[in-house]
Amino acid sequence: MVSQVMQSEARGPSAEDLGRIVAEKSGRPGALLAVLEAAQAAHPANFLPPEVVAKVAELMGLPLSQVRNVATFYSFFNMDPQGRHTLTICRGTACHTRGSRNLLEALMSSLTFTPVEPGQTEKISLTTQDNEFTVRTVACFGQCALAPVVEVDRVIHGHMNRQKLLSSVSKITEAKKKEGGRT
Repeated sequence: MVSQVMQSEARGPSAEDLGRIVAEKSGRPGALLAVLEAAQAAHPANFLPPEVVAKVAELMGLPLSQVRNVATFYSFFNMDPQGRHTLTICRGTACHTRGSRNLLEALMSSLTFTPVEPGQTEKISLTTQDNEFTVRTVACFGQCALAPVVEVDRVIHGHMNRQKLLSSVSKITEAKKKEGGRT
């Protein structure tokens, strides 16, 4: 079953691809992190499904629990499918006091996510039903002088405000329309 799932390109990297990744990254400090990062990047939905985590453990000769613990500990690893575009909002103290919660709420409203119950906005990861956007929060980007900080498709934007953030989302949506539905 695992080999059938691994063979499906739509589901992620093949067993052969993972073997190449492990061979290339093994023997170096932080090899497990590098392997997991490359495996995640090789997945079209930018995440680590359980079968990929299991195959990495097998190929690296590590206990599955160790690989799973590493994959779930670090916030840059995704255990669920991600949207084509990622919007990550810093929820650190400096960003919070400068309005990051309002930015999060603006995204939640504009992308029609199910409202988050009070007290549940500290760490979230939600993907739109069309898989276009994933909205995430992180504890801190370490860019406090630029607060509030938002990362849009791996690019950090400082001094973000509601208008600039919603404009970024609109530009992505408009680009999709111009390209016939694919971004």
